[in-house]
Amino acid sequence: MIITYFGKQFFKIQQGEMVLAFNPVSKSSKTDISAHFGTDIAFVTTNHPDYNGIEQLSHGERAPFVINGPGDYEIKEIFIKGVLSNGIIAGKKYINTIYLLTVDGINIAFLGALSEGELSKESREALNSPDIVFLPIGGLPTQEGKGKEAGLLDTKMAAKLASSLEPKLIIPMDYNANTLKAFLKEIGEEKAQVTDKLTLKRKDLENKEGEVIVLQPV
Repeated sequence: MIITYFGKQFFKIQQGEMVLAFNPVSKSSKTDISAHFGTDIAFVTTNHPDYNGIEQLSHGERAPFVINGPGDYEIKEIFIKGVLSNGIIAGKKYINTIYLLTVDGINIAFLGALSEGELSKESREALNSPDIVFLPIGGLPTQEGKGKEAGLLDTKMAAKLASSLEPKLIIPMDYNANTLKAFLKEIGEEKAQVTDKLTLKRKDLENKEGEVIVLQPV
């Protein structure tokens, strides 16, 4: 599979002719992120302009099957489970869906705009040692009495959660230079590989344990 990152939580995963997209950035988002391509399956974890730009994922005759909430799905021989969780963006509560799926024998967990360091029992059981975790690290540390301004997992919570899930590979998302640096220090991966595009096969994950790969937005 080939993984491409556009910024925020907008990813494209391509496996042969199959194209998956996660949390596309909408045209109404206040970011300047823009990417437009045809997709077979689109995943939206959170109904927010930074993550719900489905209009960006149709091209020619290719329009996606959209998954935007909890449940069990099977599309094009890919089994997908969506598990309910909570998200907070700019202080406002949102429903967030964690997606679990297997592509080319690789188990993927996409956590979305997760704001909780402690997962529900259902979420924890469903995750079940994923190979790759897409992890939000854009939150700000909690200040006394002020709560979280950004709402996503802060770097300490993200590092603790990632370690507890025991993935082979961790891909940070929704980061800036400061939160990325803090997260890599927290998880002990300050010399993590940085790349523009990631090509993976199942055998590439053998003998990996909690390795962080930083994808730069294209």
